[in-house]
Amino acid sequence: MAGVVAPAHEDRVVETLSESIGGPVGEHAGRHRWWTPVRVLLLLTAIVMALGMVQKSSCYSQTWSNGNTRYTHMCYSDLPYLYTGRGFAELKWPYSGDATTRSRYEVMEYPVGIAYWAWGTAYVTHWLAGSPDLSSRAALSTDKLWGEPGVLHEIRLYVSVNTIGFAVVALLACWLIAGVNRRRPWDAAAFALSPALLLTGMINWDLLAVGFVAGALWAWSRDRPILTGVMIGLGTATKLYPLFLLGGLLVICWRKRRWTDLIMVTGSAVIAWVLFNLPALISGVAQWKVFWSFNSSRGADLGSLWLVAQQVTGHTFSPHTINVWSWLLFAAWCLAVLVVGMLAPRTPRFAQLGFLIVAGFLIVNKVYSPQYVLWLLPLAVLARPRWRDQLIWQVSEVLYFAGVWWYLGGLFTAGGGTDQPFYWLVVAIRVAGELYLVGVVVRDMLWPQHDPVVLTEAADEERSTQSTMISSNVVVV
Repeated sequence: MAGVVAPAHEDRVVETLSESIGGPVGEHAGRHRWWTPVRVLLLLTAIVMALGMVQKSSCYSQTWSNGNTRYTHMCYSDLPYLYTGRGFAELKWPYSGDATTRSRYEVMEYPVGIAYWAWGTAYVTHWLAGSPDLSSRAALSTDKLWGEPGVLHEIRLYVSVNTIGFAVVALLACWLIAGVNRRRPWDAAAFALSPALLLTGMINWDLLAVGFVAGALWAWSRDRPILTGVMIGLGTATKLYPLFLLGGLLVICWRKRRWTDLIMVTGSAVIAWVLFNLPALISGVAQWKVFWSFNSSRGADLGSLWLVAQQVTGHTFSPHTINVWSWLLFAAWCLAVLVVGMLAPRTPRFAQLGFLIVAGFLIVNKVYSPQYVLWLLPLAVLARPRWRDQLIWQVSEVLYFAGVWWYLGGLFTAGGGTDQPFYWLVVAIRVAGELYLVGVVVRDMLWPQHDPVVLTEAADEERSTQSTMISSNVVVV
């Protein structure tokens, strides 16, 4: 059986970098039995997540109380603000309809998977903090609650508990990604060493959905349609975008006439989504609907082309207008992906189709928070496993990451102006980076001879054919 594909033998960037340590590994090079590719990848992921914690240390030491530092040091995170602002400091259930709770705290505006996790980690935080007295906090406003010494300690502890959880999810996601293509575990290195993972992994709870997406990619590669559907359903209950992966599976199942598998995936996804949402629906339907109403009424927001268009033209688009046009544009994008997927000479891979669909959604969507890059990460590293293309795309995302904090900190308008040309530029660079990777993936689909995964499969088929021919020509004496 063929062994693991060595990146230095097929990727020019890795080959060039390997020259500094003696060049690509040879056939007879010694290898430590314990340090398998997956274990190395897990170690790299752990290091990157640890560095991500260090990157947030400036804000951590000040408990995110310095409004200027969070932007100048680019260490902002939603977690500390939502801990006090959504009632987790008092262990309030996110979907409680209690009038007193709702008068003090806003409803959690995220899907149930994130709300459950945020509430559960608040319990862990309180347990580690020694079960603080909650009755003393009932009369405090949110601002006063933030300033209470015990709560400040809890906020830092809450962020730490969540970060450790994120690290576990990232490790699991890396393991799953490495297992999608058995001969190519090193493709997951672009995930493990991702600057996007380092910089944005702690901003919000988006990594939870990334874990489910990685699980769906792994399950489909193992021909487990029901598990694939469960992962998509749970992912959709955590963040909406995993739902769009069903579009990629539609193309694959259409081409291969695997309608039964498509029904199994869709059915199990719906069942998983419904069951996961039930606790929230039972305890507070009105609170459960907030996620949908919040996003529907949202106008042009951070990082979107809609916001740039508003600032450039001076015209404010209504939420209804943006909703209608963004969904129409996304529908047109999905139709284009369907056409490309059906015209491709080979059935495209799940990661390729999933990447194209999610990238289209992010390009036309009315908001692009910095951590949304994580949505694309597992799909991108498997859709186009080449370091040159990954670096081009991720550099554009890093530039946007820096630019958005400078924009929010007012650094682009330090001279007193109102225009934001540098902010518009970083948004354009981010979109250009995504479109570049989209173009390369489309090329791989239409001309498979450029696809590294297809080249590996073709080499395996040729090796298998040669082995069969040699075996058939053996003469027994």
